[in-house]
Amino acid sequence: MTLKKFSFNVIKEHKYARCGQIVTPHGLVDTPSFMPVGTQGTVKAVFLENLIASGTQVILSNTYHLLLRPGVDRISSLGGLHQFMNCKLPILTDSGGFQIMSLSKLTKIDRDIGAIFKSHIDGREFILSPEESIKVQKKFNSDIVMVLDECPKITNDKNIIKKSMDLSIEWALRSKNAFGSNPHKGLFGIVQGGLYKDLRLKCLEKLIEINFDGFALGGLAVGETQDQMFNILDAVKNYIPRDKPRYLMGVGTPWNIIECIALGVDMFDCVMPTRNARNAMLFTWNGVMNMKNAKWKDCFEPLDENGTSYVDIYYTKAYVRHLFNANEALGKQIASVHNLAFYLDLVRVAREHILAGDFAQWKEQIVPQLKQRL
Repeated sequence: MTLKKFSFNVIKEHKYARCGQIVTPHGLVDTPSFMPVGTQGTVKAVFLENLIASGTQVILSNTYHLLLRPGVDRISSLGGLHQFMNCKLPILTDSGGFQIMSLSKLTKIDRDIGAIFKSHIDGREFILSPEESIKVQKKFNSDIVMVLDECPKITNDKNIIKKSMDLSIEWALRSKNAFGSNPHKGLFGIVQGGLYKDLRLKCLEKLIEINFDGFALGGLAVGETQDQMFNILDAVKNYIPRDKPRYLMGVGTPWNIIECIALGVDMFDCVMPTRNARNAMLFTWNGVMNMKNAKWKDCFEPLDENGTSYVDIYYTKAYVRHLFNANEALGKQIASVHNLAFYLDLVRVAREHILAGDFAQWKEQIVPQLKQRL
């Protein structure tokens, strides 16, 4: 079998919103795209068959978590993550930079060595350098590989942000060198710089010089306001090369995704659909439903008459409310399947409106609707 080369093509633009397509050896990814988060080689409480039926085209997994368990060698002995998960979809692997910051019990950053950290599971010490992160992701055989960056905690200290950004640029170059040349995989650089527009643009300029296959925006959705995030996206949107995919890491609510598509973002990932589902919060085209509310106890209508998943018609609101109140695992599974199907439907409909040329008008109408509390 001849492997397809990694590529990206913009099909249609509506103002800054873009409809495009990423080509990978494991399949096509239509953009704007939402990637369900399969952190540890699984999307929590959801079968792979459910994801495929809902229109999933690409899944995200995480280097940090899979490095700790089950370990690199166990996965690579089968040929990579696709075989380990029995997944034929394209896979993007995050480098682990964010998790090193947020989860490790003890982390030391050494400019020359990399990140020295202790596992949040059992305290074992690991060293993850830019070169090692790329080596691990190569063994996972993921389709899209992320460089190792330092993702600082949110701060107003510009010196801290600049120091972290400079280190991320150094590590990006080392990651690129370690990656070498592989036309079948995409290597993405990560733009850091906090909430400082000048730092973001400086970082982006350096990453463009290094020449990556795509550009991610990191260090957002870490505690800043919605408007602050939008301001950064607005500041960089004219400077990211048009022919490269743009990936906003860790975002977000349905209305955030729509607003960010309008600012030129092509790819999203977020744990919100499944995490909120496990807490009985369902996203719909009419707004957000809290399935623990008493208002649903005698509502025997379908879970979501506008939904695209089988669970939306098969189960009633009253039944799903009962499952959550009885603390039954099936409630979390139904809600997770629903929310992921909704997110995938959200980006699909967004693509349709970009192609139709009325995305801006649709956005103004749909965003307030999505925010409603039902």
